[in-house]
Amino acid sequence: MISAAARDALQGWLEHHKALRGASANTIDAYGRDVTGFLSFMTAHTGESQGLGALARISVADMRSWMAHERGHDVGARSLARKLSSVKSFYRWLSEREGFEPTAVLSVRAPKFQRRLPRPLSPEAAQGVIDGVETQARANWIGARDQAVVTLLYGCGLRISEALGLTGADLPLGESLRIVGKGGKERVVPVILPARQAVAHYVDLCPFPVDAGTALFRGARGGPLNPRAVQKVIEQVRMQLGLPASATPHAMRHSFATHLLNAGGDLRTIQELLGHASLSTTQAYTAVDTARLMDVYNRAHPKA
Repeated sequence: MISAAARDALQGWLEHHKALRGASANTIDAYGRDVTGFLSFMTAHTGESQGLGALARISVADMRSWMAHERGHDVGARSLARKLSSVKSFYRWLSEREGFEPTAVLSVRAPKFQRRLPRPLSPEAAQGVIDGVETQARANWIGARDQAVVTLLYGCGLRISEALGLTGADLPLGESLRIVGKGGKERVVPVILPARQAVAHYVDLCPFPVDAGTALFRGARGGPLNPRAVQKVIEQVRMQLGLPASATPHAMRHSFATHLLNAGGDLRTIQELLGHASLSTTQAYTAVDTARLMDVYNRAHPKA
């Protein structure tokens, strides 16, 4: 049972993240679940209600007990690292407000895990997906819509939420587009001609008025397009093309970055185009590129 004081503190921290850091609703929910689980464990572990004083007295041994408990419930290293990050963030905020030393919590090391590399499609497969989605729909305008969305994912490196967040105010698409991404971070992305043409074709066929205050991409009944509809049509196409399960809407964004990198694109520029806050996130694509280069080396080098 979490004390009222701890619950109020948690709510205050979540509101802080939402207001000042622009965290999404899904992120806020995940943070809340992570810290609530931690506080619930500590209440049972220490045998006392986790008021603010009790929270300040948590030791390194208490933290290790919590991590062992999570591991014992089949929580993987990646998930545990995320939970620990949430708890540390909460403690940094709380210690500044309450004036206690959070070293016992902040000094705990996250478990190591192998970062999963993105799995981009080949250029031919990416084009096959773009061509294939249009043929899945019964109505021409829906096929044009799906093709426009997927073209934006691959041609501009947009997240699916960013593509579906476009409104009529963004029309007509010009040579660049201002995107508000994660954490409210703004970036300007070039819009290639095929993407502009695909969106214009969809707008011409769309049976619903696309006004400045309405979503650009619409569902069959006129409401904003659900991301699941895009995921489903790409699932259908990948099965037809014999592509792996990793061929998802997000893989189109990975493919955008990887293909730019393979063509000689600068990593810093790709970071800006993707809207990554840290270059280390973008550097995951260099590992993909290195793997490709090593494969070529091993097959072609006379001494390999």
